[in-house]
Amino acid sequence: MLDCELDHITITAPDLISGAAYVKEVLGVDPSTGGEHMRMGTHNMFVRLGPELFLEVIAINPAATKPERPRWFALDTLEPGSRPRLSNWVARSNDIQTSLKSGQEDLGKIEPMSRGSNHWLITIPEDGSLPFHGIAPALIEWHTAAHPAAQMQDQGMSLLKLELLHPDAARISQLLQDLNMRGDIVVTAIPAGQTPQLIAHIITPMGLRTLS
Repeated sequence: MLDCELDHITITAPDLISGAAYVKEVLGVDPSTGGEHMRMGTHNMFVRLGPELFLEVIAINPAATKPERPRWFALDTLEPGSRPRLSNWVARSNDIQTSLKSGQEDLGKIEPMSRGSNHWLITIPEDGSLPFHGIAPALIEWHTAAHPAAQMQDQGMSLLKLELLHPDAARISQLLQDLNMRGDIVVTAIPAGQTPQLIAHIITPMGLRTLS
């Protein structure tokens, strides 16, 4: 069975300044500059969490042309003054077509994307929404010589675990099983009616911190 691995976790923000400030407040580090996603009208910043794992901060690029389709990661739904949050995560596959077909859930359509010299395929719902409120992963297949995290500054950060809180924990667990998901991921059941949530437990030089 084809394995999927935890690739990166994503903080969505109304702008990169507030997103970077949130990371600085919680983790004590400044994210490094990323680049632009021309097809989506967005831009990002990064914090390395391992050789093939990173934290992304992403926001609408006010200088970019608005795309004809909804932007990814539900960015079009953010209000200007909304608080940055850990909104979703991405799982890496060496064969995104096969991985997408292995599960019973709709994770979106496979779309080609690029940022500078990096190219990849990623699943994006046509309406730009986050499957299962971000608890289900987007799937990604990198078309790069090396994983992007290998080029990022090492600031002494590592992910202890990613916690997925959802009322239908059994359904989330089945999806991860279908994807043969690898990585430090824990599924936690919460009462019906409560809002699904992601919690990233991150080891920093200042000790354990949590993003949510």
